[in-house]
Amino acid sequence: MKTQKMKRLFSTIGVTIFGLIVLGIFLMPFIYGLVTSVKTQLQIANVDAPFIPSVQKTYELDGKQYDVVALKTDAGTKHVALIKKTRAKSTLLDIDTPGAQPFEWDGKWQTLEPVWETSIQWKNYNTAWNSIKFLKLLGNTVTYAVLSTIGAVCSAALVSYGFARFKFPYRNALFIIVMSTIILPPAVTLIPRYAFFYKIGWVGSWLPIIIPQYFSNGWNIFLLRQFFMGVPREMDEAAKIDGAGYFRTFFSVILPQAVPALVAVTLFHFFYCWNDFLEPLIYLAGTANSFPITIGLTQFNRLFTRQTELVQAATVMSLAIPVVIFFFAQRFFMQGVVVTGVEK
Repeated sequence: MKTQKMKRLFSTIGVTIFGLIVLGIFLMPFIYGLVTSVKTQLQIANVDAPFIPSVQKTYELDGKQYDVVALKTDAGTKHVALIKKTRAKSTLLDIDTPGAQPFEWDGKWQTLEPVWETSIQWKNYNTAWNSIKFLKLLGNTVTYAVLSTIGAVCSAALVSYGFARFKFPYRNALFIIVMSTIILPPAVTLIPRYAFFYKIGWVGSWLPIIIPQYFSNGWNIFLLRQFFMGVPREMDEAAKIDGAGYFRTFFSVILPQAVPALVAVTLFHFFYCWNDFLEPLIYLAGTANSFPITIGLTQFNRLFTRQTELVQAATVMSLAIPVVIFFFAQRFFMQGVVVTGVEK
């Protein structure tokens, strides 16, 4: 018994460590961006700077600021202010000793390591926010994501209900055709779609990227159909006995049972729209007031390409809403993913 318990313990510890390692790998880019967003440009450019957001420590003397460096002596390392820099000799001041006088030190001041002190640069977020129309970009993205998600989920639910509950000629063949659209590369239909939307005068507006979502897509249909097939048909029959029609059964019986799947599909599509870059770039060209945050960040990156801290601050702000939504809906999301992925 003890041997089995020890095996279970070591197995649990091993799986936990492996999970933490994988989690750390996935979180590394996010942690890097978050930490970089509150650094100074000088710290980012210095390869010897600490990872924690910091600034070089300075010492004020007679109204002037002097860099503080670490000087190694026989008595240990001292923090001294670099008063005067020369090639062979430099003038230093021991800032840890009250009343100390400046002294000359033989050596190259470039060999002295600067002293860093922790300092979080929250002003980077304010600067990034005011540098572009961030609120406008955020509003455009939310509008596009919400309207598209409503259309995609509603249409997918209706189509999935038809495939899951009704028998009609060539049902399986039609379902295979719908599923084949999942593996169809978007680049194949890009030019024909653009030509069509240009012909009817939709290019330059949100219509080409929102209206097609109201005709559903194969991925959403597949997930919801899998869930609907798992709902017992006896519930449909009971509703029919009570006088409910097909639509009443759909809204009163099927949908309440499918909340986890609906939440999963909603989040999938919302995040897709939030990260969508290619279609808004193509169809909204020349209409800067309609740009979503993905295009806005690209332009921001071009303007501030050498100010990494501002680029990362803008990126972190753009992640805020998706992270908050996923945090509050993760229970339904995970449940929907697990259930819709199981063969019914």
